[in-house]
Amino acid sequence: MNAFPKSLEEAIAQAKQATRAALDDGYQRLQVEFVIPEIALKAQAIAGEFLPLFEDYGSGLKVIFPDTGAAALACRDWGEVPFKVTDLGSRLTSVDRNVSDEDRIFLLVSPSAVEVAQVEKLCNLAGDRPVVLLIPQLEDVSIVGIGYAARQLRDRFISTLESSYYFKPLDGAAVMRSYPSSWQVWLENGDEYEIISEQPQKPIGEALERILTGNTDTPDGAATADASKAKKMGLFGNMRSFLRALSQ
Repeated sequence: MNAFPKSLEEAIAQAKQATRAALDDGYQRLQVEFVIPEIALKAQAIAGEFLPLFEDYGSGLKVIFPDTGAAALACRDWGEVPFKVTDLGSRLTSVDRNVSDEDRIFLLVSPSAVEVAQVEKLCNLAGDRPVVLLIPQLEDVSIVGIGYAARQLRDRFISTLESSYYFKPLDGAAVMRSYPSSWQVWLENGDEYEIISEQPQKPIGEALERILTGNTDTPDGAATADASKAKKMGLFGNMRSFLRALSQ
């Protein structure tokens, strides 16, 4: 049973453990998702926390940032490292140049919906080598995109990504997944959080609303009337404290 993270450090530790387990089980297209406002501002710092996870890959690790500025900043801050740091490419520089035979695993840091085509191409070029998307900003593409092109993208690419770790705060609740566990909905209960539902797929939209309003069963089969008592929350109990942590 997962524990609800009480700090950003705990969440990162959970995410690293879950991602390692998913890689060991052979998953090749992974997402580590903290669906939190302003989290992209900490992308480089969080990527640094994940680097020890890939030590066994040595120079076969390639860390890729969305643009040249972010990649250059990481190179400056990290100094001499045994792996490669580069950018995803642009309209004028194809992502093809960032994939070589020596690469064994790719860590793609905070790609946005703008880069989704390049992210898909990178995954295709990687073949059977793992690609880990760290705090990707692709959720809007997968959920709110409409039309034939958006459906194709979801079916062709977004649906192939496995969430090794997912955390999204709601009003008095949170949606969480830590591989290999199922998707969980947690509800605020005083100073603690308790699981009110476990699902095989990510609960979104009306399905999530039914869980939070008590129109579904808890894992032990009991109705969850308390779910309708959800109060405003922030990440780890208070969003303001988390945002303060981002500014440190």
